[in-house]
Amino acid sequence: MSAAGATGADPVLRVENLTVGFGASGAAVVEGVSFTVAAGECLALVGESGSGKSVTARSILGLAGARSWQRADAVELSERDLRSLSEREWRSVRGRNVGLILQDALASLDPLRPVGREIADALRLHTRLSPAARAARVHELLRSVGMPEPELRVKQRSGELSGGLRQRALIASAIALDPGLLIADEPTTALDTTVQARILDLLAEQKESGTAVLLISHDLAVVSRVADRVAVLREGRIIETGPTDRVLRNPEEPYTRRLIGAVPTGRPRGERLSVPVGSAPGGSAQRARPAAPVPARATTPRDAVALSVRNVTVRFRGPNGSTRLAVDSASVDLHTGTTLGLVGESGSGKTTLARLALGLIAPDAGEVRVGGEPWNPLAEKHRRPVRARVGAVYQDSLASFDPRLSVEAILTDAATGGARRGSPARSGAADRVRELLDSVGLPAGVLPARPLNLSGGQRQRVAIARALAPRPDILICDEPVSALDVSVQAQVLDLLDELQERHGLSYLFISHDLGVVAHMADRIAVMSEGRIVEMADTDRILAAPQHPFTRRLLDASPRL
Repeated sequence: MSAAGATGADPVLRVENLTVGFGASGAAVVEGVSFTVAAGECLALVGESGSGKSVTARSILGLAGARSWQRADAVELSERDLRSLSEREWRSVRGRNVGLILQDALASLDPLRPVGREIADALRLHTRLSPAARAARVHELLRSVGMPEPELRVKQRSGELSGGLRQRALIASAIALDPGLLIADEPTTALDTTVQARILDLLAEQKESGTAVLLISHDLAVVSRVADRVAVLREGRIIETGPTDRVLRNPEEPYTRRLIGAVPTGRPRGERLSVPVGSAPGGSAQRARPAAPVPARATTPRDAVALSVRNVTVRFRGPNGSTRLAVDSASVDLHTGTTLGLVGESGSGKTTLARLALGLIAPDAGEVRVGGEPWNPLAEKHRRPVRARVGAVYQDSLASFDPRLSVEAILTDAATGGARRGSPARSGAADRVRELLDSVGLPAGVLPARPLNLSGGQRQRVAIARALAPRPDILICDEPVSALDVSVQAQVLDLLDELQERHGLSYLFISHDLGVVAHMADRIAVMSEGRIVEMADTDRILAAPQHPFTRRLLDASPRL
């Protein structure tokens, strides 16, 4: 079924019967996809990882890769046929007529050039603006995407910026030439709630100014806020399409209902999000039955503290000798067997606080205690015997693995504390590795695989298994599901809940997604400019936030 535009206007982008595959005899990964996007309209492509969303977008721009093949009855941009453009012709189209925003800004931006120069180069190549006018336009663009201190940021390279700042620079570059079509592939995945809201407002402004927007996202709340129409992809085919309100409120396909049912926002603590193994193929029209709730807190008194952070302060020295206050007299308590959610904007100090809790950096003032015992500051030789008590799960699991090692080698190393092959410590390691795989729902068949050859959900399960290998009491989860699509995210969140129930784990759960935090956390701590500005039970924070910053976070959070 074609996702034909509902505006009646001539389409800016028209795709008819697009089929894409890889390798000379490779099977199609996108098959028979058709849609249009009109000026001033946003079409969202949604679906699980591997459904063909990004391949579709890249194929439209001739960026699917050297090994790809494709055929289509039409791929037209403002009635211009894109199917047989030369590389030189493509260079005149990309940037000028089509802007592209990708999820991984670090890989998209040139690490050797300041971001200001990168944005200005698009203006230099495609406009007649003077150097002074280009510089003014760059500052204007950076301000429009909410970049703080644009006069400073234009001189910085991408590696000197946080993930959120890099993404804003990339978006500024994509809209610099006011292209007629903007393709946004997961443009807000790495952004905190308030910056995400600003970027969504910016996309809405682009749409209102007449730009056609093709939005690719696994975040259905984001889609509901921006898109006029939705096309749902499954295994390379569009299985449902229609106005956003109709598709998200009254979906026709079981698969679409399953995607919507996996969204954590508004779902109570302990309720299962993912469809249990053994459900009917394609998902169920009914919501999955709730899992058993997290164990009653009476078994672990509220005053039993697993992790205590007391009045910690951290300052970082900049390249020019100046100092920046990253954490300012912050205090939090993580109670045994519970989850403490930590939320705040990019740069608020959340990850620095996590690194303090892990003992990776030392505070300039204050202390961290684990189970009531000194932890940080403490000499590493004194911390090492009990380091196994605190584990970590990171956002980018692929970057946290040695790409040369198999899953078996990664888990064996974690289970034996890095003991050498043949040492007594490695006896029984194979049984422990299989036990870990079972605990995270992975088959033994993944053992010989390397992380690069696993799906995002499989990699994150391996990351959790690795964190569990030393049998920790505490897990520091730093954006553990932000890079996952909604159905895989649901599976990982359910897994974390089940592991906490089974092992009595304590989680410090850091996320920019308030819907995820509200579903997972017993208590929430809100961080702003290095300070904990509010901390309370989750229900109280959501129902009656006390601090203006907390209210602003909640107001900015997209809702399905």
